[in-house]
Amino acid sequence: MGAIERSGYRFEPEYSVIEQNGAIHVYKKGTFIEELPFTFSGQAPNLGEIEKLIDQYCEEQGI
Repeated sequence: MGAIERSGYRFEPEYSVIEQNGAIHVYKKGTFIEELPFTFSGQAPNLGEIEKLIDQYCEEQGI
C-alpha cells in the first residue's frame, strides 16, 4: 500500500497484521503533521476504508 497525495499533503499508511492496527502519517511539503490511527481485521486494511479516513481528515481540515 503506497502513499496517497491530496492537495499538497502526503498520506502514508502503515500497519501491523499481528496487532491489527495501523496509522496514516500525514505530511505537508515533507514535514510531518500528525498520525491518524486506525484498526482493521484480516490480512490487511481495506484500501477503501483508508481512503474514507483520508477524505474525512481532508474535510475536517478544509483541505
